[in-house]
Amino acid sequence: MAKRPKWIGALVLALTIAAVFAGLGQWQWERSFATVDVPTRQTETPVALGSVAAPQQVISTEASGRMVSVECTFVQGDDLWVTDRLHPDGRGDWLIQHCATAEGYSLAVATGWLPDSSAAPREGFAGTTGGVLTGRYVPTESPQSFDFEAGARSAISVAELINLWEQPGPVYGGYLVASSAPEGLRTISTEPPPPDGELNWLNLFYAAEWAIFALFALYLWYRLVRDEWESEQAPQPETLKA
Repeated sequence: MAKRPKWIGALVLALTIAAVFAGLGQWQWERSFATVDVPTRQTETPVALGSVAAPQQVISTEASGRMVSVECTFVQGDDLWVTDRLHPDGRGDWLIQHCATAEGYSLAVATGWLPDSSAAPREGFAGTTGGVLTGRYVPTESPQSFDFEAGARSAISVAELINLWEQPGPVYGGYLVASSAPEGLRTISTEPPPPDGELNWLNLFYAAEWAIFALFALYLWYRLVRDEWESEQAPQPETLKA
């Protein structure tokens, strides 16, 4: 039945309609993941840290991932290393230093890193005394389990640092990744934050509708062919004799 010319033609028509519906569904699918039409944040031009963030406050969207500058002095004795950090050039250890501003605010600064294979000593690294620092301001990380006895740490958690520093004072909720490392360390590379985006549920619903329409076009062809086949297979009533 399906090989008859009229049903072959009907199948070609159904496939064409299904292809058009599938194309419309693909278009709606792509639109559902389109970038939100909002002004692009200027994250790569450094601004004063105090203009976008304040101590004892949750880091805002405006401040997150932004290049900032701040004048502060490193507090000696509060340096620590976080280990097993992933970096484009491999895994390594990051030096985290406590930097205090003139107002007495505390800021965690990731000043540089050393690869795991490096034989350079981790203890007693003086680094710089401070000054005007420039870098990317990023949100704090959640505390992770580590070896307390060995002093190993793998997360940069501000909530943890304030318990390790001698005199933390009001603390910024994020930490600064310095854009240049002191002598003896490698600079920690950072990337701009991705553009804001959202899932457009209405377009996603339309995409699902077009997919259903495409399947229905093929099902309709099948149903028509089957109905005619069943009609021909049905027993014909005997002709009444005169």
